[in-house]
Amino acid sequence: MRASHRLLDLITFFTITGGKEARAWTLRRGQTAIEAAGLIHTDIQRGFIRAEVAPQVAIIAAGGLAGARARGQARLEGREYVVQDGDVIHFRFNV
Repeated sequence: MRASHRLLDLITFFTITGGKEARAWTLRRGQTAIEAAGLIHTDIQRGFIRAEVAPQVAIIAAGGLAGARARGQARLEGREYVVQDGDVIHFRFNV
């Protein structure tokens, strides 16, 4: 799987719903937060405000996004942020 992702220049990012469920999404390397939002749903892309981003390892070590926030490991990024492999993203949006 990793070899095919590298060959096709793809990355994986994650979203967390309600703190209980994580979902993996595949995106082309170099794509931005706004493009990742559109991959999930056009309403999220249309109403995009910010993306709260933390590395996957920080989320696991902190026991969730709230823990990563408390440790200062989550940050807010704008629409031009280039999504990195393994990012966990919580999209802030309003439609």
